[in-house]
Amino acid sequence: IANAKQLKVTSPITHRYCCIELCMSLAAYIDEKKSGLENAIAHAMGVAIKERPANLIMRVGELLMASQQAKQRKILILFGPPGAGKGSQAPKIVEKLGIPQLSTGDLLRAAVKAGSPVGLQAKAVMESGGLVSDELVVGIISERIQQDDCTNGFILDGFPRTLKQATLLNELLAKEGEKVTLVVALIVPDEVLTERICGRWIHTASGRSYHKKFAPPKSLAEDGSMMDDATGEPLEQRKDDTEEALKSRLENYHAQTVPILEHYEPHGSVRKIDANRAPEEVWNSIDAALTA
Repeated sequence: IANAKQLKVTSPITHRYCCIELCMSLAAYIDEKKSGLENAIAHAMGVAIKERPANLIMRVGELLMASQQAKQRKILILFGPPGAGKGSQAPKIVEKLGIPQLSTGDLLRAAVKAGSPVGLQAKAVMESGGLVSDELVVGIISERIQQDDCTNGFILDGFPRTLKQATLLNELLAKEGEKVTLVVALIVPDEVLTERICGRWIHTASGRSYHKKFAPPKSLAEDGSMMDDATGEPLEQRKDDTEEALKSRLENYHAQTVPILEHYEPHGSVRKIDANRAPEEVWNSIDAALTA
C-alpha cells in the first residue's frame, strides 16, 4: 500500500482501477473483529474515486481510525477506601454506561464454580492453600470480558492492586488494541473514614444496621447504650470496623493505590473525586468525569 504513492495514473480508467485495488487491499488487512469497517472503505470509494491514490489512502485511513475509536470499549477502574461510598456510587455508573461492574473476588468464585480452565487452575491452587497468582487472576478477567455484556466495556472494582497487576492488565488490553480509558478514585480523609466506619453497629440476628452519629439507636439517647430498637438486644461491631483494624486496612489501601494512580496519571485517565461531600454532589462529579 505504501508503494501505491508511486503509481502513475495515465488515464481515468486506470485511475479508477488503482483506487479500487487500493480499497480491496485495505479491506483484506482488516481483522474479522472489525467487521463492518469494509463499509467505511466502500464509502471512501464512493466519495474519493476521483481523487489521487495517495489522497484516497489518507481518507480511508481517517475513516478507519474514526470507526475504530467509535468502537472502543469503555474500560474503567474504580478505587475507593472502605467507607468512601463506592458501594452506592458504582451502581449509578453501571446504570449510566450500561456496562457491568467486575469484582475480582466475584469473578474468581464464578470461574471456579463454572469449571473453566483458569477456574480449575485457581481451584487447585486454593485447595492446596496457595495464593492465586496475578497471571491467573488476569486470565480470569480475560475470560470474563469476552462475554456479551462487556461488548461496550466494563468496570474493574479495586483491580489492579499492584503495579505488576497493572502491567499485566495493560498487556492484556493491548492485545486487542485497547487500554484503560478512565480511573475514578474516591478521595476521603482518613479521619472522616474512621468516623464513618467505626461508628457502625449491627444487630447480628436481623442485619439491622445503626451508626453512633448518623443513625443511632433510641437507647443511645436514653441511657447511652447501643441496643436494637426492635428487640432491645445488644448491638455489635464487626471486627473490621474497629479503629485498630481500620488503620491497618487504610495503610494497605494507600500503599497499594497511590502507585497505581501514579502509573495511570501520565496517560491523563485519572480522575480524583472528592467524596467527602453529600452523595448527590459526589455523583455529579463522577458523572462529569464520565462524560468529559
